[in-house]
Amino acid sequence: MAHGEDDLTANYSGAFDGRLPFGERPALVIIDLVEAYLQPGSPLYAGIEDALASAVRLAQAARAAGIPLIFTNVEYTAGGADGGVFFRKVPALKVFEKGSPLGAFPAVLCPQGDELVITKRYASAFFATHLAATLTALQVDTVLICGTSTSGCVRATALDACQNGFLPFVVRDACGDRHPAPHEANLFDLQAKYAEVISEVEALELLRKRINLTGA
Repeated sequence: MAHGEDDLTANYSGAFDGRLPFGERPALVIIDLVEAYLQPGSPLYAGIEDALASAVRLAQAARAAGIPLIFTNVEYTAGGADGGVFFRKVPALKVFEKGSPLGAFPAVLCPQGDELVITKRYASAFFATHLAATLTALQVDTVLICGTSTSGCVRATALDACQNGFLPFVVRDACGDRHPAPHEANLFDLQAKYAEVISEVEALELLRKRINLTGA
């Protein structure tokens, strides 16, 4: 670990050492793992193939455990009037105008059966959507969060999960960003203040324990 990272850890120690328990009724929320971030020709391409592979394994484990899976995507009307200031700030969001193939889910990770898709227009999957109401109706107390981008929609969703009373568990290996610096910085800050940041191995073990407890 670099000396600067040592200093940062020491600085946060004692102020941000809290830990959240994993709840009894988890759901997996997969944030915006769509072609816009996976196709090299896209302005939002992020080189997150490893994160996608991790998310595929998480989805398989979540289905085996019998927990809800919720996917999010992004869609705007032509011109992005329904995207407000966010659409104006990030012109690349035009790839999500209705009908764009870049808004589609990849073949390896698509919703199955009655798995829900929540379409959003801003960073957080909770903002101006029915996600909180849906999780409450499902009696979910914990959200495993993965997807893209770590510094944007994953972070915003994890923060809002905390603020809406759900225990957020961000799966590090299954989250991606276009550069490691914002990826690592945001995972560090999420762990410190709002969420638990866990590895794929830890997440899979939590899901295996649920199978053992429930016989799913």
